[in-house]
Amino acid sequence: MKKLSQLLTSIKPIQVIGDTQVEITGLINDSREARQGVMFVAVKGVKVDSHRFIPSVVAAGASAIVCEELPQELSETATYIQVENSIVALAHIADEWFDHPSKALKLVGVTGTNGKTTTATLLYEMTRLMGHKAGLLSTVKNIIDTVEQPAKQTTPDHLTLNRLLHEMVQAGCEYAFMEVSSHACVQRRIEGITFAGGIFTNLTRDHMDFHKTVDNYIAAKKMFFDALPKGAFALVNADDKVGEVMLQNTAADKYRYSLRSMADYKGRIMESRLDGTTLELNGNLVEVLFTGRFNAYNLLSVYGASLLLGFDPQQVLVNMSRLEPVAGRFQTMRSPRGYTAIVDYAHTPDALVNVLKTIQEVVGKTGQVITVCGCGGDRDRGKRPIMAREAATLSDRVVLTSDNPRTEDPLAILHEMEEGVPVEAAGRVITIADRRQAIRTACQLAQPGDVVLVAGKGHEDYQEIQGVKHHFDDREQILEVFASEPQ
Repeated sequence: MKKLSQLLTSIKPIQVIGDTQVEITGLINDSREARQGVMFVAVKGVKVDSHRFIPSVVAAGASAIVCEELPQELSETATYIQVENSIVALAHIADEWFDHPSKALKLVGVTGTNGKTTTATLLYEMTRLMGHKAGLLSTVKNIIDTVEQPAKQTTPDHLTLNRLLHEMVQAGCEYAFMEVSSHACVQRRIEGITFAGGIFTNLTRDHMDFHKTVDNYIAAKKMFFDALPKGAFALVNADDKVGEVMLQNTAADKYRYSLRSMADYKGRIMESRLDGTTLELNGNLVEVLFTGRFNAYNLLSVYGASLLLGFDPQQVLVNMSRLEPVAGRFQTMRSPRGYTAIVDYAHTPDALVNVLKTIQEVVGKTGQVITVCGCGGDRDRGKRPIMAREAATLSDRVVLTSDNPRTEDPLAILHEMEEGVPVEAAGRVITIADRRQAIRTACQLAQPGDVVLVAGKGHEDYQEIQGVKHHFDDREQILEVFASEPQ
């Protein structure tokens, strides 16, 4: 419990009506959690304005209400705090409530279109290998030291984020790594969080359903770097033209990594195989268990950030060879019949191109590339024909299928994808709405030496249809096919 007066030191209210010496028993922004003695922060959301629930929250026993607009009738049992922006107030109150957890950690945020999960996860693994306790907040899962928790969104809401960081501090973690989504930047979910560093991976078309334009998308990512404090580090991909944009107004120390030009952290691919790569990092050769140029960039950022965090350079190089791929990120499986299946989260045109070009470079002309891909419903429709076009252009055979249709008709999504298939490639593309059957068909088409890429869902173990999540795991489906094949 904390006194309301202590919590109010973190914000600048327009006015306070009531007793500020009351004890607050909890902090909530969901009216359904209302109970005796809590502080409720009313927020104007995209779909729901929780200001309308203030009377019921007060009736349930809430002691304090933070709001932008005061209700018409005020209760004598609650204290009302009017603020200019409830979301900003919630961020700073949550930081105060959980005793400023981000300041007690060396917290590094990772943003960009692709590579966030891999980079954040590998930094967590690197830190553990260096002998330190660490935490992870990612799309796939959250980890408090070694205890895993399911992740509901890439960057959690203010209360969840501060609670998780607080739990990391309580568990003795020294470091924490988290994905910072563009949505979180715009919605100010990282407001009040203190970062020791930030990493920019790359930027390509994504989330146009939310941002509307690429410029807005860039501006959202840039907000993260603009807010980094003096003394933190800003590490960007110098081979992405947006990298320098991220550094324009940051107060943090600026660093760059590159595979193509001079940079603070310079990498070079010496040899690439389906089971790994030989990399040169600042003149040092290291064998890694990752494949592809996109993974070389991820590893280069991990290498740079590790050195910026003060880890021993030689031990970092040793540990680079011990890092393992993240689940659903270019995850390779070998069929009894001699072909290779790869599951990857590639769900943007650029990510799909990166994965397919990597496969082509390794396979060469010795085998065919068969791609299974789809597009999610209720998301950016503009990328659907682009995804199909890229898949058809860079694959020998393509099976278009359902992804997470959500509330849309899967066949309507597939029709929009089909419109992007080049005329000359139409004979190499088939459409099978049932994802299970699509994966099975692609595997049946494969011959020894071929590669089957199942793209789009990666680590996800569900398929969302008409708002209902059904268990579905691409990796499980592939293993079922393997089990039915002759040994």
